[in-house]
Amino acid sequence: MNVPYTVEQHIALKRVSAIAPSPDGSWLAVVVQRLDQDGAKYVSDLWKLPTDGSAPVQLTRGDCKDTAPCFRHDGALGFLSNRRPNEVKPDEDAEKRMQVWLLPAAGGEPQQLTDEPLGVEAFKFAARADRMALFVPVLPGVAHDKQRETVAERNKKGPSVRRYRRQPVRHWDHWLHQNPERESTHLVVCDASGCHREDLTPEVTREFSIEPHLDIAADGRRVLASWATPGSDREEDTHLLVIDLSNKGRLLVPQPANSSTEGALFAPDGATIAAVRSTRSPAFVMRPVLTLIDPASGSARELAREWDRWPQLADWSADGRKLIVTADDDGIVPVFSIDAATGALHQLSTRAAGGSHSSVVALADGRVAGIRSTLLDAPECFVLAATDGTGASAEPRPLARLSGFTPAHDWAECESIVTTSTDGTPIQSWVTRPKNAKNAPTLLWIHGGPIGMSGDGWHWRWNALLAAAQGYVVVQPNPRGSTGFGQTFIQGIWGNVWGEQCYRDLMAVTDDLEQRPEVDRTRVMAMGGSFGGYMTNWIGTQTQRFRCLITHASIVTMAQFTGTTDHPAWWYLEMGGEDPYADMATYDRYAPIRQIKQWRTPTLIIHGELDYRCPIGEGLNLFEALQYHGVDSELVVFPDENHWILKPRNIVAWYDSVLGFLAAHMQ
Repeated sequence: MNVPYTVEQHIALKRVSAIAPSPDGSWLAVVVQRLDQDGAKYVSDLWKLPTDGSAPVQLTRGDCKDTAPCFRHDGALGFLSNRRPNEVKPDEDAEKRMQVWLLPAAGGEPQQLTDEPLGVEAFKFAARADRMALFVPVLPGVAHDKQRETVAERNKKGPSVRRYRRQPVRHWDHWLHQNPERESTHLVVCDASGCHREDLTPEVTREFSIEPHLDIAADGRRVLASWATPGSDREEDTHLLVIDLSNKGRLLVPQPANSSTEGALFAPDGATIAAVRSTRSPAFVMRPVLTLIDPASGSARELAREWDRWPQLADWSADGRKLIVTADDDGIVPVFSIDAATGALHQLSTRAAGGSHSSVVALADGRVAGIRSTLLDAPECFVLAATDGTGASAEPRPLARLSGFTPAHDWAECESIVTTSTDGTPIQSWVTRPKNAKNAPTLLWIHGGPIGMSGDGWHWRWNALLAAAQGYVVVQPNPRGSTGFGQTFIQGIWGNVWGEQCYRDLMAVTDDLEQRPEVDRTRVMAMGGSFGGYMTNWIGTQTQRFRCLITHASIVTMAQFTGTTDHPAWWYLEMGGEDPYADMATYDRYAPIRQIKQWRTPTLIIHGELDYRCPIGEGLNLFEALQYHGVDSELVVFPDENHWILKPRNIVAWYDSVLGFLAAHMQ
């Protein structure tokens, strides 16, 4: 069999992952990930990509991680890197820490700008001022020049104890810092050369949000950062902290209870902050809304609330009159602008172009740039022409390619289909298949979340083309709970109802698939990860219609899962506020483990041992239950991976396991 696209080719592609526009908009600084010399891990370089479509130029090299590009006011390009410093006594652990480096505007070799003892987590230059803001880890009570050796000594000799007085204690794949004697994130400012350092939060032990965000006004007068406090529902509230650098005055922007204000960005003139705010409730799924905030008073007003989509704030337009956003929208992710004064919405990228757009930035001349992908093409950079005021959308214009991938249009095709579910609601799905496929084995891929979307976009981890290249038809449905189809549609998954309408939606899609000429109705399987893994497990207990099942990073219990997941407070909300301790049987009404005796379908179970979101105990529980009941089952464990499988050789092993299992059961 001639395989047009292999896993080895997949991991060898260059990954376009982030961009920053030059001050005049003539070129983009692009982060491109690639395999290191040993093929064991991903490193990243910076490239110069002209926005007129001309040839790119590689700016940095080496087996290090160069990332997070940001231009300084003089046109020099700053970035984070773990490259080794050029010094007489090099820091032996330098590759474990990121520092800010600088490529001078006139060219030359990168120069190290910061030497924070424990590294730099994030940074941002003021666009028009001699100032820089940074997030840095700091060990409380230890002199600045003793921090590095103190941490090294503790890591070597201990103690390693951690103490907690509130949740959460873990996040994705690591334990959080709550101990006052352990390092925590601080907000630091200095000049744009890294001098005159000042810690703005010397008292902090852990008040910044778990995944903190910062921005600095173009004039360098104010900084903002995400600040966390426990909500009354025990989930973390993310506030907006604004600090006036002229007098160090602080403003914690008021917001409703049990809310988060995220992704905040200063307008070009610094007079307004844009952010996305959402409020949590066990009764209703959150509704993210664009919000404009006065950085002096904290007063706020909502923008475009009537738009029934979840906006992802990308940038301000260069003139500060519009917000540039993306949003899941009926299976694609277009680019939109929203008038900051009126809330008027305009779609910038044509719907016919399809695709998924991300990392979008506004250019100085009114154009928009970003990263675009489809199900048939890897992420590459694009530009959109400046709007002409007529309301017409534009076709994204691709720039020089960096990934090394040849689009798959010659051998594969994709199609958006719509199925009517059991309650009359339309369910959209993407079908990716070999060209001219007929009577082919078919894979039903169920997305995670459950709040999320399977879109017309490239996926490095669950790549439909790798299965299509093996002759499979891949179907990626958007059942109840998927974003991009309206708030009522998302509400359909909120609460302890996971096994209800979402399951019926998926069965309706499967009924429809079995009537399609490219599908062999006797060779259909189901698979998914995270929530998709849960739903695959639920399918295993409800029907024997599928040839086999593959469940990755899944959930099989419900009440038990509450105390082991990394964010139990969120789980209570997601389950509609039900009490798992009061009536475990009711709470477990959609727990697959309770109906495990009905499972007959051969199953592959995959789990990462460092997964704290869906802990490995869920996979072990399922494997033992299936083994005990005599179900043909196999367990694949990655001891060094988390919720995702990220290391190149493990990615190959993952696909080998999946494709091998399919080959054995889908003949």
